[in-house]
Amino acid sequence: MGAIKLKENLWSVGVLNPSLRVFDIVMESKYGTSYNAYLLTGEKNVLIETVHTDYFEEYLDNIRQVIPVEDVDYLIMNHNEPDHSGSVAKLLAVCPKLQVLATKAGKKHLEDITNLSLPCRVVGAGDTLDLGDRVLEFIPAPMLHWADSMFTWDPKDKTLFTCDFLGCHFCEPTMLDKHIHAKNAYEGELAYYYNGIFGPFKPHVLSGLDKMPAEADLVCPSHGPCLTETIGKAKELYRAWSTPAPKARRTAFVVYASAYGCTRTLAETAAKTLEEEGYDVTLADVTVESYETCVKLAHEADVLLVGSPTINRAAPKAVWDVLTSIDPINLKGKAAGAFGAYGWSGEAAPMLHTFLKGLRYAAPEAPFRMLFTPAQTDLAAMADYARSVAALCTVPVDAPQEKPAGGKFVCALCGYIYDPAEGDPAHGVAPGTPFDAIPSSWSCPLCGVDKEMFKPVE
Repeated sequence: MGAIKLKENLWSVGVLNPSLRVFDIVMESKYGTSYNAYLLTGEKNVLIETVHTDYFEEYLDNIRQVIPVEDVDYLIMNHNEPDHSGSVAKLLAVCPKLQVLATKAGKKHLEDITNLSLPCRVVGAGDTLDLGDRVLEFIPAPMLHWADSMFTWDPKDKTLFTCDFLGCHFCEPTMLDKHIHAKNAYEGELAYYYNGIFGPFKPHVLSGLDKMPAEADLVCPSHGPCLTETIGKAKELYRAWSTPAPKARRTAFVVYASAYGCTRTLAETAAKTLEEEGYDVTLADVTVESYETCVKLAHEADVLLVGSPTINRAAPKAVWDVLTSIDPINLKGKAAGAFGAYGWSGEAAPMLHTFLKGLRYAAPEAPFRMLFTPAQTDLAAMADYARSVAALCTVPVDAPQEKPAGGKFVCALCGYIYDPAEGDPAHGVAPGTPFDAIPSSWSCPLCGVDKEMFKPVE
């Protein structure tokens, strides 16, 4: 698409891919996508992100339409998934003196992806980059949607670079939202992208929205058009989608497939039992209800029960499609169980049970399964099983859990536990320092994510 001037000294130098129809295996891209990258020119020249490795030559051509690529001084990597970092190694081969800037987690990801020891400066909360004619500020935004994510803020031109945040898979040749003709299509893709990328990270989305400078008048994401006149609306939608509705009762989702009605009968019994236990229950057959609805309900449920017959020594594909789409990042306190009727060997329920435990749901020691048509004793046992799963749920209702004062905290990404008694002397935190007293610039010693990724150990 060539270089596009967005503001004085700011250029879009990314690449359009209008023919793409499947992104990262699991996402449909009906309107193609763009691999966005940006070039700030001035006393020092800065690239923000690279592009997918397949489009490196087009990326170089776009940069060279503005300045010689050898004149670039810095490369800022707000997020290091390969669709953004795929050209880093190639770019360094052209510009060996280029300095890369990323978060601590970003540096690790980037070196693991490139298998190179990179000239990378690690930046964190409060760090800046003085370019002479402007100063860029770095705003860590972990889990939007990787642990390495951050925003880069240019207060001089009121421009915020957000990588995946507020983006979407939608080719707009001018790279600006105000030029979109198919506005309904764009808004649909914005919602689809949010659900696929950020839906599992709603608390982090709210945190990210709060970190966005209110005076930003241009938001530059890594996919789709840059936001000008739609910034406010996009932020409102993200906040609405991410704000949990108050609930007086816990929720349960009983999802199942049933070849001849036997597993369906078990599922109906489980749903009725959980309703009697005070849960707000949804029951769904995966062969009838849409995949998207089932995944959404599975993500939102405090208790998940998955039922399946055994076909060819496994659960049918429709059941696996739902389970393998569950993101494990926000399952703390949630419980799950697996059940099913079978005729020959009955492997489905144990397979599903093992998978659910691997996601780190609280779960009973074993699944519930039975041969063919359930008798009354089987239904009573199914009800007991549903109650046993519900008993493992510790999700609070109507009130957040309080953080234990002075207690231990665990990294939600890698499992590192901060013990106040031991502190972290190797990184400037003395023994005896309560977690709340650790500076905000501190990060996990193992994986490098920011302090806000830690949760209290119960």
